[in-house]
Amino acid sequence: RSPFCNMSRRSAREVVFKLVFEFSFLKERNEKSLELFLADAKLTEDDRDYIVNTYRGITENYDRLLAVISDCTEGYVVERIYRPDFAALILAAFELIYLPEVPSSVAISEAVELVKRYSSEKSNKFVNGVLASVLKATRGADDGK
Repeated sequence: RSPFCNMSRRSAREVVFKLVFEFSFLKERNEKSLELFLADAKLTEDDRDYIVNTYRGITENYDRLLAVISDCTEGYVVERIYRPDFAALILAAFELIYLPEVPSSVAISEAVELVKRYSSEKSNKFVNGVLASVLKATRGADDGK
């Protein structure tokens, strides 16, 4: 099994999702929130590394991620996308663009699972569609890993 789809990694992804959700409002990294999440004893060292590196990577590349999502959401104003959907899109777009070791199918399906849990009933289809466009724009149409 891929280390990118196990329960521990799913928990780590959920932590990053929550941090990105907060970042989408504050527009700055919250190191206190990061420290609180990292204190979770159930996380492995690999998961802690994933959380720190992914959160920092997202916040450092936020403008580019925003531009990519904006290009893939014709007819939507990115700032008006429902915040849980937006956080899942930012996280998955980061994985698709900056973490080629994460299979694209995992990045997309995990984002869909997050919005099924934290968002509205129709969000999973919206997020899946936007991320299919992000995938095509960033990794090419053939990358179905």
